[in-house]
Amino acid sequence: MKANVAVDNTTGISLWNDPTISVTARVDALIDAMTLQEKIAQLYGVWVGASDQGGEVAPHQHNMEEAVDLDALLPNGLGQLTRPFGTVPVDPALGALSLARTQSRIAATNRFGIPALAHDECLAGFAAWGATAYPVPLSWGATFNPDTVRRMAAAIGRDMRAVGVHQGLAPVLDVVRDARWGRVEETIGEDPYLVGTIGTAYVQGLESAGIVATLKHFAGYSASRAGRNLAPSSVGPRERADVLLPPFEMAIREGGARSVMNAYTDTDGMPSAADENLLTGLLRDTWGFDGTVVADYFAIAFLKTLHGIAADWAGAAGTALRAGIDVELPNVKTYGAPLAEAVTDGRIPEALVDRALRRTLTQKAMLGLLDPDWSPVPAALDGVDLDDPAALRGRIDLDGPENRALARTIAEEAVVLLSNDGTLPLERPRRIALLGPNADEPTAVLGCYSFPQHIGVRHPGTPLGIELPTLRDTLAAEFPDAEITVARGTGIDDGDLTGIREATQVAREADIALVVLGDRAGLFGRGTSGEGCDVDSLLLPGTQQQLLDTLLDLETPVVTVLLAGRPYALGRAVEESAAIVQSFFPGEEGTHAIAGVLSGRTNPSGRLPVSVPRGPGSQPATYLGARLAHVSEVSTIDPTPAFAFGHGLSYTRFDWTDLTVDVQEAPTDSEFTLTFTVRNTGERSGTEVVQLYLHDPVASVVQPVQRLVGYTRVELKPGEARRLRVTVPADLASFTGRDGRRVVEPGELEVRLAASSTDPRLTARVTLTGTERHVDHTRRLHATVGQEPVARA
Repeated sequence: MKANVAVDNTTGISLWNDPTISVTARVDALIDAMTLQEKIAQLYGVWVGASDQGGEVAPHQHNMEEAVDLDALLPNGLGQLTRPFGTVPVDPALGALSLARTQSRIAATNRFGIPALAHDECLAGFAAWGATAYPVPLSWGATFNPDTVRRMAAAIGRDMRAVGVHQGLAPVLDVVRDARWGRVEETIGEDPYLVGTIGTAYVQGLESAGIVATLKHFAGYSASRAGRNLAPSSVGPRERADVLLPPFEMAIREGGARSVMNAYTDTDGMPSAADENLLTGLLRDTWGFDGTVVADYFAIAFLKTLHGIAADWAGAAGTALRAGIDVELPNVKTYGAPLAEAVTDGRIPEALVDRALRRTLTQKAMLGLLDPDWSPVPAALDGVDLDDPAALRGRIDLDGPENRALARTIAEEAVVLLSNDGTLPLERPRRIALLGPNADEPTAVLGCYSFPQHIGVRHPGTPLGIELPTLRDTLAAEFPDAEITVARGTGIDDGDLTGIREATQVAREADIALVVLGDRAGLFGRGTSGEGCDVDSLLLPGTQQQLLDTLLDLETPVVTVLLAGRPYALGRAVEESAAIVQSFFPGEEGTHAIAGVLSGRTNPSGRLPVSVPRGPGSQPATYLGARLAHVSEVSTIDPTPAFAFGHGLSYTRFDWTDLTVDVQEAPTDSEFTLTFTVRNTGERSGTEVVQLYLHDPVASVVQPVQRLVGYTRVELKPGEARRLRVTVPADLASFTGRDGRRVVEPGELEVRLAASSTDPRLTARVTLTGTERHVDHTRRLHATVGQEPVARA
């Protein structure tokens, strides 16, 4: 065993504990003092669950792992604690106490006093019992509002940090390529620019609270064949570079993300966890990322069990280390004894262990975990008597009024009004028929990574921990004078048709029929949306379409409301519903938001982050397609959507006029500016979402017909107008050329100022001149948008 001798004679403390010297020097001193076993211990985690009595955490026994003996592990130290709050229901204060006591034990047991780094899920809010359940990422995308998402992420981060968590496993930056994939609800949308800007805002918010944001899943997970979870990905290098990678590039460069998680999938036979060109060559050598790469759960072991590129656990560990994975999560499997044995006998160089260790210890040092004044007691328990756990219960509120208000704001901004014949907003209906499987279901607003759906379902009898009013509850408050009659009609996916007769009768006797359809979030087949809940078509689950079609045959107007995790083909409802309201798992305040749109209290401003298909079997389809991906006379499959990416209606009207372009020609290394006016010509305040699409008529390689390169929200009172000035760098026209390098080519461009990908309002043509120009990851990523008020006429 190495001696613990690196002591600063001036301060009398170990060099690695001295905050007055550089982090690099501290980490170097610590690595020099460590044994091989102590080094490796910093490279894995242990999955734990906090104690609801405030005692130490208990190892979580997962069916994919053997039992863990903490007493045997801790003398060498421990890199991470996996999901102390997101494993079992626990009162937040007692969970914080449990984590603090465990951290004390970890630090006291190893020679260097190093605590573990604790991580948890935060995909739609801190995944802890009693924490705010915010809208899912697909709803973030529907807001087209990075500022609100940034505020939400900061609030999530503050709650996590207050109870002792250091790292959050979010955001998901996968770009939707096939809506049949079960994890669509976890994504932000089908466009890389939207995903990148919203995802970067989330990273900025989380990091501002001191939480390490983790970008996932790097890269290609969402491009799996047939939308099947963990299926191989068939994308080529150009699609990967121009569609799948830009959100990660943006979130690292502009968001300051400090961690990245690999994707499970393989691309052209190369698993991401084994891809040195991806995890080291691109991520670190090219983009300059200097944080940690953590394994998606069990991904290193999967190199042996699922991918078949490693013969044993040591082979899997060596392959992942060489590729650039620093930390094995969620547990110790390959980076434990197998790695130690392989290093000892020379199969794996110790230098690879040191490289990963340097990154993990640097992060711990920057989090203050090596400082001499580090305390295991988190901020939420400062000044509290920790010897009386019973008195702590209920002391920490992770779902306070500010959180709920923010959750409602996001939910309101994310509701998308797909169609409306004038029926909405409803004006004092006397009799409302509230129908469908999600009409009176509290958890219909939650995604699969919310605590109640992810963990709570495995603990029947445990309270939800948060208030989840159903749409029945919020409509009763929104329309206090109306008679509301509820009939389920059918289940989400049970195929039961026996309730349709009752629903039909209730609808006949009503002034308006609200039919509330969609998904039940769950994991691995427990739901119709969520991880491992892939589908073979985009028909509404179960017999919901039969219920909807039966109601459409009546004379009573039908408003279709969707609480779902993915877009669905709606058949006749596209043309025959009086209105269609789309909400993607809008969180605990979601039914308030929907009720507000139905009543007109809220003017909808959400826009589709994914296209809504016209037919259930046209996948994979996305607006971001080349000419051959769109409808043609040589195929009987028409991928044209019923409602396009970026679409969303309002209760007011907007006119776009007076477009001017400052130049007709611009060099490939410059920019050009568009100026135009947006006016609210309706009778109430509203928000228009201006979208900027680029069309490149002639390029050296096939390009999408158009792609989003900018957007902004414009809030206007009745009669008010704004003059928008949009400066477009030529860099935005870049793409991956024939030689694999990103290029800006001379030639004509068409810039479409649009209300959706199929609704251009103004079009400008500008010719890029000069020579072909190569750009890299330092290129300009955004158009700049300014707004100035226009004097009323």
